[in-house]
Amino acid sequence: MRIGIFGGSFNPIHMGHAMVANQLSQCGEFDRVWLMPGRINPFKAEGPRPAPVEDRLIMASLVAGDCAAVDVSDLETELPEPSYTYNTLCELRRRYPDHEFRVIIGSDNWPSFPKWRHADKILEEFGVVIYLRPGYEVEGVLPDRVKVIGGLPQMSVSSTLVRRQIGEGRNVNFLVPPKVLNYIDTHELYR
Repeated sequence: MRIGIFGGSFNPIHMGHAMVANQLSQCGEFDRVWLMPGRINPFKAEGPRPAPVEDRLIMASLVAGDCAAVDVSDLETELPEPSYTYNTLCELRRRYPDHEFRVIIGSDNWPSFPKWRHADKILEEFGVVIYLRPGYEVEGVLPDRVKVIGGLPQMSVSSTLVRRQIGEGRNVNFLVPPKVLNYIDTHELYR
């Protein structure tokens, strides 16, 4: 089975994440997409701690339940911090030898991809699928095992924006899926 690994903080997961996961799960590139909330992004380790990973896993599951072929993996919660994508992929390959894994990233992350730990091995052993984000075109010749998926709906929203607006008491309807917003309200997250 071809599995797309869509990792991130998902702090919180929002409509942009939900649209991308749902659309990529149906684009023909993957049989399934796995949302994989992580504990700490090594590039964001100095910032404020995210909401508890248990909450972020539940919110991701609420989204996955409404998507076509999307699941949630808690694998990164079992691995040592900080979590590095290459280590995660190797562990996935070890646990699920019959699956083929590829990393899903937004075009906003492509310029920093060469700074990722073992970026060359990720490309060589697994591959990368890039989805386009508003304002971030992917130009030039791409390495082997990198594919750009265009034609997906694009939404310019970020978890940072959502957290800030929730913290300010603003209405974030239409930025966050209703089930996720209900969970955030019930558990008083990001206040």
